[in-house]
Amino acid sequence: MKPENSAEPFKRAVGTAVRALAGEPELEVNFSAEQPGLRGLKARLPLPSRNLPPEEIAIVRGAGDAQALRLAYHEEAVHNQFKPRSAEASAIFDAAEQARVEAIGTLTMKGVAGNLAAQLESRASTRHLAKARTRDEAPIADVVGMIVREKLTGVAPPESVRAAVDLWRPWIEQKAGADLAKLEGALRDQKAFAKLTRTIIKDFEMGDDLADEAEAEGEDQSGEAEPQAEEGGETTESQQTETSELSESEETTDSEAEGEIRGEQTQDLSDAHEPDESLRPWRPELPFSNQDSWGYRIYTTQFDEIVEATDLCDPEELTRLRNFLDQQLASMQGVVARLANRLQRFLMAQQNRSWEFDLEEGLLDTARLPRIIIDPMHPLSFKRETDLQFRDTVVTLLLDNSGSMRGRPIMVAAMCADILARTLERCGVKTEILGFTTRAWKGGQSREKWIADGKPAQPGRLNDLRHIIYKSADDPWRHARRNLGLMMREGLLKENIDGEALMWAHQRLAGRPEQRRVLMVISDGAPVDDSTLSVNSGNYLERHLRHVIEDIESKSSVELVAIGIGHDVTRYYRRAVTIVDAEQLGGAMTDQLISLFVEEKAHLAHPGHHRMAPRRRRKAAA
Repeated sequence: MKPENSAEPFKRAVGTAVRALAGEPELEVNFSAEQPGLRGLKARLPLPSRNLPPEEIAIVRGAGDAQALRLAYHEEAVHNQFKPRSAEASAIFDAAEQARVEAIGTLTMKGVAGNLAAQLESRASTRHLAKARTRDEAPIADVVGMIVREKLTGVAPPESVRAAVDLWRPWIEQKAGADLAKLEGALRDQKAFAKLTRTIIKDFEMGDDLADEAEAEGEDQSGEAEPQAEEGGETTESQQTETSELSESEETTDSEAEGEIRGEQTQDLSDAHEPDESLRPWRPELPFSNQDSWGYRIYTTQFDEIVEATDLCDPEELTRLRNFLDQQLASMQGVVARLANRLQRFLMAQQNRSWEFDLEEGLLDTARLPRIIIDPMHPLSFKRETDLQFRDTVVTLLLDNSGSMRGRPIMVAAMCADILARTLERCGVKTEILGFTTRAWKGGQSREKWIADGKPAQPGRLNDLRHIIYKSADDPWRHARRNLGLMMREGLLKENIDGEALMWAHQRLAGRPEQRRVLMVISDGAPVDDSTLSVNSGNYLERHLRHVIEDIESKSSVELVAIGIGHDVTRYYRRAVTIVDAEQLGGAMTDQLISLFVEEKAHLAHPGHHRMAPRRRRKAAA
């Protein structure tokens, strides 16, 4: 197999970081030799070199951080409402707003600040600001953006462009110094910031370039326009004072309505005093964003671990366990392999071409020629071959590694996961295999800490989690095959806290670049942890699991499907199937995957229609 480009892991990491910072798991991050840009939920970043020099790493990260911050702290409807019409004034307005969102990241995150500084240097170099010797060679919009950033963050412009900035600074400070000083107070209020920016543009004697204030700001309820200056669009001193007082008044009102800010990185851009919802872009609520209201607590995460399978067992023992697994399941491997072949044929058929018939042009459809013989007046029929789109897909198999799965169920689960991963890889579908259990019975070190702390009431989850990565999505099957033997290791399988495991697997999927993400859970019972349930309500873990499932199914683009072995999981999941015997697992997994791709095929064939509703929950016959 051709070795992976060394830049690919870096690009994936940057994409994940950008989506996380933006709070947009659906953001599509691409890398191109073109200029960086953002359009809707598609971000274009600079294409990194294969050898990844350090300065280039910072520039790419900075471009990604800049796009992410704009998505997180900028509302396009508000921006368009106040944006001037002329090209020069519009460029200044855009530069000031970008400086605002980047200032938020600079002030709250040290690493982001360094990345943005590198990206600013690169951007200035591209604009040839370092070579500017006159004002004509230094665009005023770029200089204003740097001065605004300096006012907001206290960080001087890069050394390479200070000469260009100094060409304009005296004039800018003379014209708009007082209003520039007010920008810091409106940093997190986009509307107040936009109004101040318009005032600054008028300070620059660009008043004629602005749209009518009453129309743009929507503040004059009577429909009367604000008086304009008589000469050259200049604003009189009394008008500037009135505008400044209005901006300060609205800034105070917005601050009071905003209340406390949870952390420096989260800020509500809504205006409590002017809730104009028609102007606000709709943004879906993210999964788990309201988990504080679920009443689920974790006493400590100090002893939790996310661990690779190879870190829990030495290579020799892993090989021995895998050989044991192969010997035990040799009798059913053929059955599961036939099911996997059926899945492979189906997936490959989806990726083949299809035909459109009864067209007026194209290739002659010879199969319909008899109609011409029967009816000579019947027109000829033509056909055309079309490519059928097949979206990038990743599938995560999340396996319950609890003690109740010991024996035949865990062996079958391991073999089915192994063969399906290999099959999906052949079809270009990446697969991740994860497991979840606890590090100890009866609470482990978490319970010991709780006892040492005096047994506080209602401690919440009281055990040490162990989340295992058997195969990551980007690892080829042949590298991870041996890891699945770990499930045969005596003492590995303990308790199961399903809700947190589901959140973990979902978050790993949400950061993936693939267009379609499927999460399949395989479990044989409700969440059980004696330590937690002994000091909380009897349905404590189950209630949390229901909340997690509901959030994923209603707020996430990840498609969730569950298979219960001898346990009715249909009462938890919308799309689920229960099997009576572990021997049915291979067929159930195959059927569920095929049903998902059948729906996808129907959706692609009729893109104007909504996706088909999930198949009704059923219980497999014995």
